[in-house]
Amino acid sequence: MLTRQKSNNTTPEAVPAPPAAAPHPGAGYGTAARMLALLRIATGFVFLWAFLDKLLGLGYSTPSAAAWINGGSPAKGFLGHVNVGPFAATFHGWAGAAWADWLFMLGLAGIGIAVLTGVALRIAALSGTVMLLLMWAAEWPLAQHTTTGQPSGSTNPLLDYHIIYALVLIVLAATGAGDTWGLGRWWSARITRRYHHPWLR
Repeated sequence: MLTRQKSNNTTPEAVPAPPAAAPHPGAGYGTAARMLALLRIATGFVFLWAFLDKLLGLGYSTPSAAAWINGGSPAKGFLGHVNVGPFAATFHGWAGAAWADWLFMLGLAGIGIAVLTGVALRIAALSGTVMLLLMWAAEWPLAQHTTTGQPSGSTNPLLDYHIIYALVLIVLAATGAGDTWGLGRWWSARITRRYHHPWLR
């Protein structure tokens, strides 16, 4: 505790020390930081695997014949089967369009690489949230029935895995989860500080 003397030098007056800066939630190698890093790596792998499967047709959600490198349309399979919600016709119009395929694949690859390596997490969170909200709108969980009257299969009218993934991306960016087991510190020192723009973080 720092002290200072009054002008008459009789009674010391306590001077409170400045509060210590709170550590960044994602900084260091504590348990919470490691768990956030594991969550980041797993989430990044989900996006990157989806990109590779659609690019190469690894036989999981995309057969080899429908691979992008074999002339398939990555977005058509999803958008072409939209049968719920007020935007079904719009998504059908986008299905198979080259611009939709490129945006979808670049989004999957960019978000996957950024989150997996721990760099540009704010940009990844923003773009990933936009992509996931569009996918949420395509599945439209508010609907209990499809356009043909069949059960939609929705189990929750508001929250589904797209919203959860979007929240995960936001949490990872907000907590600096790329600093542990990732390149977040290097990215911050080399890129963010150089260009003086926090959104590059």
